[in-house]
Amino acid sequence: MNKLAALGEFALKMLPHAACFLTAFVLSLALTPAVRELARKCGMVDKPSGRRINKTPVPRGGGLAVFLAFIATAGLFFFFMGHRDFTVGIREGNFWRLAIVSSILVVTGLVDDKFGMPPRVKLSLQILAGLLTNLWLGIGFQSVFPSLPGWLDCALTTFWIVGAVNAFNLIDGLDGLASGLAAIAVAGMAGSLFFMRSPGATVFHFAIVGALFGFLRYNFHPASVFLGDTGSMFLGYLVSTLPLVTRTGDSLLVGVGVPLLAMGVPIFDTSLAIVRRSVRAFLFREERKAEGQTRMMQPDVDHLHHRLLRKYASQKKVAWALYLLAGFLVLSGLGAVALRDRAAGLFAVTFIVAVVVAVRDMSRVELFDAGRLLDVVAHDATPATRRRRAALLVPMLMIADAALLVAAWVLARVFAGQPVTQQALHTFMPLTVAPAFVAVVLFKGYSTVWGRAQISNYLRLGAAVAVGTAASFAGFTIGGYSQGRTVTVPLLFAACACALLSLLRMTRMILRDAFYAFSARRLADDPSTTRVLVYGAGLRYRAFRRELVRDAARGRRFIVGIVDDDVLLKGHVIGGVKIWGPHVDASRIVSATRAQEVVIACNLTPERRAAAIAAFKKCGVRVLEFSFSEREV
Repeated sequence: MNKLAALGEFALKMLPHAACFLTAFVLSLALTPAVRELARKCGMVDKPSGRRINKTPVPRGGGLAVFLAFIATAGLFFFFMGHRDFTVGIREGNFWRLAIVSSILVVTGLVDDKFGMPPRVKLSLQILAGLLTNLWLGIGFQSVFPSLPGWLDCALTTFWIVGAVNAFNLIDGLDGLASGLAAIAVAGMAGSLFFMRSPGATVFHFAIVGALFGFLRYNFHPASVFLGDTGSMFLGYLVSTLPLVTRTGDSLLVGVGVPLLAMGVPIFDTSLAIVRRSVRAFLFREERKAEGQTRMMQPDVDHLHHRLLRKYASQKKVAWALYLLAGFLVLSGLGAVALRDRAAGLFAVTFIVAVVVAVRDMSRVELFDAGRLLDVVAHDATPATRRRRAALLVPMLMIADAALLVAAWVLARVFAGQPVTQQALHTFMPLTVAPAFVAVVLFKGYSTVWGRAQISNYLRLGAAVAVGTAASFAGFTIGGYSQGRTVTVPLLFAACACALLSLLRMTRMILRDAFYAFSARRLADDPSTTRVLVYGAGLRYRAFRRELVRDAARGRRFIVGIVDDDVLLKGHVIGGVKIWGPHVDASRIVSATRAQEVVIACNLTPERRAAAIAAFKKCGVRVLEFSFSEREV
């Protein structure tokens, strides 16, 4: 009976929420067709183009219906309910101020949808809205961090709002995408407030979700109306402002963590766009000048939805995929709020998943372009610039080594279960790190060309660390220090130091191979590139692959497989490239890999060489030979 009474009481408390949702839903359903027809008559229409996904003209500016439905619902709520028994988060006077500021962005969006607006003017009005939100409405991050200085609070709030507005503006390139992601984000924020036992603060969240659901009836694929800048900027503003308005006693996670996860997809897409366009602006600056494109932030067709659409060719599938991703991030945030004390572990899992997804998505575009930019910077520099870089290389390597040795000492102490105290930092750390650093210098660690290093060079580096560690251990033992009574910390320090110093020196090789892998992934989908089989998996193969890596930024060839007559190697992988088998299976291998060229990169007898050439030429592929040899000149 008590459960039934509690359930009835909860249902009674939820009546205003349900009323707000239904009112906004019905208003949005009724207003959207009217706004759509008005937009069509005013000429606010998205016409098909190279960057547009729609194949027919579609009216834009439909976000006005979402805005009007939300404002009308909230106004009715205040008229009938006032503040009785509700902690709504937004007081009536503050709400109307919020409506005025958001209307600035709505009007800006309408003007942009109708006439077009210079980006600088639009950005200025977005900054104005952010400043008014902080200075006039009193909304900012001080609700989460009370000790934040006023000027910093104003700057952070403005940056947060402008970033969110542009994030939703950029993600709005697919039927129902921005409106659906906004609904998921707002629902996630409402859920976090329920977990924090502040359900009254979610009344307006229900109104926004209701308005968006009503609009999605016309905006989901095939869309008959678009949000336009009118709606995308309004939604970005509202989604970014709501968590700062709804103050709770424990608002750090609710005010910052959950909103960041809820807006994860738009924020990630915007961050990629900034990186991608900035890199390309430098990479193709001469071409852009020749074409008259002087803006750094030149629009492109490499947003998340564009990439997924090229892969799945279905707007519905892409929209649902991004909905599911946003839902996963929101549920992770809600789980963290519910778990509280164990939230760090859940956030760590979410972070790892997000990093894997991000790197997988970035590898074909942003990381590839960044690699090309680094290649251009490295190879197109003047001799004077190269000399300056060479002069700075050794000092920078020495500074990095010193920092890594300190890090190795800290890790050794942590792994050994010994505290990193101030006394240990002042006494044990210098006496451990200094001998190892000196030993690296004496063992010629800074006169080695690490870009051409062999295994013996890394063994020498390990020996230097071992000698330096042994010297410090002997000093501690002779001096009677407590650290000299156990070999655990020195052994852990030597292992960590060797690993970190070696990894630093392998960075160039790792980056080079990673860039080649990104390049191969990108070129695999390009029909204009040449697919190469390499015959031989020995030293010549590695030399040939290195040449391809060096020329990957300019070349149009990539390795699709290896042919080797050693039957024990068949099916194995070298550097991510599969060994398909002996040359007698040439027809099967060429068919499976769709190879266009075969490069012989091994020493063959005349008979085997002739047989291999005949087998591959019979398959209709071009045969080349790669070799390194010496001859008298």
